Amino acid sequence: MRSLKDKLWRMTVKQIIILILTLVVVLLDTHTSSSKREELHIPYDSKLDPVSHRISNELSSSEATKNADYKINKFLEYWHINGASIALVKDQKLVFAKGYGYADVEKKVKVEPDHLFRIASVSKLITATAIMKLQEEGKLHLSDKVFGENGILNSENYLNIRDKRAREINVEHLLRHTAGFTSRYGDQMFLPITIAEKMNVPAPASAETIIEFALSRRLHFTPGSRGSYSNLGYVVLEKVVEAVSGKDYESYVQEHILHPAGIFDMHLGKNLREDKLPNEVNYYEQSNAMLIPAFDGSGEKVYRSNGGNNIEALGGAGAWVASAAELMKFYVAIDGKDKQADILSKESIAYMTKPSRRGFSPIGWKGTRSNGTWWRTGTLAGTSALMKQNPDGTTWVIITNTSSWRGSDFPSELNKLMARVMRSVKKWPEMDLFNYFEAQPTMLVFDDISDFIDRS
Repeated sequence: MRSLKDKLWRMTVKQIIILILTLVVVLLDTHTSSSKREELHIPYDSKLDPVSHRISNELSSSEATKNADYKINKFLEYWHINGASIALVKDQKLVFAKGYGYADVEKKVKVEPDHLFRIASVSKLITATAIMKLQEEGKLHLSDKVFGENGILNSENYLNIRDKRAREINVEHLLRHTAGFTSRYGDQMFLPITIAEKMNVPAPASAETIIEFALSRRLHFTPGSRGSYSNLGYVVLEKVVEAVSGKDYESYVQEHILHPAGIFDMHLGKNLREDKLPNEVNYYEQSNAMLIPAFDGSGEKVYRSNGGNNIEALGGAGAWVASAAELMKFYVAIDGKDKQADILSKESIAYMTKPSRRGFSPIGWKGTRSNGTWWRTGTLAGTSALMKQNPDGTTWVIITNTSSWRGSDFPSELNKLMARVMRSVKKWPEMDLFNYFEAQPTMLVFDDISDFIDRS
């Protein structure tokens, strides 16, 4: 066998340069990946790198998607949207993930795939998935009663029930927005000061206090008789998750839903900009947005997106923050398709997505159709989101960090944009960004330098 010295003499200058550059790239990648993990408090594990941290805008920049970029940028300009993130799945592969505009206008930080956004009511799909998982684990059934002495939430603070019909509310009623709660006199989850005053407690009213307040009032209809969209219902479901799992809501979702699906950078968000996660965007409102009293009762006038709304109390109804790329990874885990393993059974997924009759909602999703179209919207001051599966199975999500004067109707504009984007791309890339491992220090595949030389 030739000595290492002989082999080194045989190396060409080009091979030596390749070796040196490879070593440099590995060291840089290792350092960059480690720094980001430390900043976000994510322990190192080559299998736990969030997909959104391994990719960049450059990977989704190509001639094929040039027209799409143009249409998206023109849309943001027209609607005065500061930043957006888009991800698209085709054949269960992440073929496109790209940020547009600014995550932080003041510091001129551009949106990249690893930026986190508030996803508002898209959070309800996560909560619904957790409930279906608990049913598969045998810890509850959708027909289980929620309130009353024999209900899931039977602690003393929930037993002051004025309307006896509330004792008939079951888990499925909450999932489908048919529990009898409405926003006729305002959405309870956005009245923390008023409810605190009525319940004679310091502001802001906690989620538990808001549930107690709702139970001390009459329902607006008999559970199961019709539907009415309710944030409160999904906050109740958050408490159901905690009661039957024995864990706090966020921990259960991360340990039983997100981490098994390969999702490691999705969290419950905070109320104030100063408390946001290091890779979370700033939120902006339309130019004519009004200041309102802070949610905590301090009397300070603030924007809804930065202390006006109590995002933290929304919890399972609307508090999750996520990247577009990891939202697509979540979708792939509940799509019922065969190429990648789901975290729910096909039976559970089919039950969640079965089209419902007019006035009633599917489970978790905003709407589903028999042709395979599923969609989930989300809107809060400072953000809008829309996730949609098309009949051909192609699925995308778009999230913005800026409000529009259209309010909760703005997702319909996002839908129109994405229809134009889909028509503008004749062929999407074939790569699968879910399996792009740039951040992992695995570029050197040789046991030692001798092995490298032998293969050169």
